[in-house]
Amino acid sequence: MVISSKEVVIAPPALYLLLAREHLRDGIEVAAQNVFDKPNGAFTGEISAEQLKDSGIRWVLTGHSERRVIMGEQDVFIASKTQAALDGGLSVILCVGETLEVNELPVGDDSGCRLKSIQQREGNKTIDVVTAQLKAVADRTKDWSKVVIAYEPVWAIGTGKVATTEQAQEVHAEIRKWLSSTISKDASDNTRIIYGGSVNEKNCKDLAQQSDIDGFLVGGASLKPAFVDIINART
Repeated sequence: MVISSKEVVIAPPALYLLLAREHLRDGIEVAAQNVFDKPNGAFTGEISAEQLKDSGIRWVLTGHSERRVIMGEQDVFIASKTQAALDGGLSVILCVGETLEVNELPVGDDSGCRLKSIQQREGNKTIDVVTAQLKAVADRTKDWSKVVIAYEPVWAIGTGKVATTEQAQEVHAEIRKWLSSTISKDASDNTRIIYGGSVNEKNCKDLAQQSDIDGFLVGGASLKPAFVDIINART
């Protein structure tokens, strides 16, 4: 169990944030899965950056694919939430990636909607989509020192499919190039870009060897013992 040389952040549902913070050892951080874009006010059910920080939660996710697709969060709103989190002293894992659309209502015994890719990758639109999502944040945020970018190809999330190492590296390299040309060379050199598309213990080592993949945003595999292998994929 190597772990000590890695930065590990756990993002449980909001109900378990404080419990996780209480029981996780020092050196493992906790992230909220969501944050509101206003510091205070009458916004029933929402959690502010200030409330998270007061509770010892130092990280938050913004722009996760499920927030974009299911909750209908748009790029501008996600950018506003990202800046609010940064203003509130939090570090942000900013998720970007190709989107999905709802294709059909539930079929048979399926409990959820069947989602169909818009074929953005096949249409060579991946980079356009991702950089547009990033630009919305860049229009508000100049300091990226507390931002980690997570690229998650939506067609690979929860499907068991994974982008090839070459596909993942290609997009990560383009994101780094975009950071250099749009933000700064310093941001390009120092912003971590992690991959989040059905990462597991079988594919993590090959992905970790790619020069622009700095880590992983892990979903279902984080609930299994093999999560430790993923954490230690880059030696």
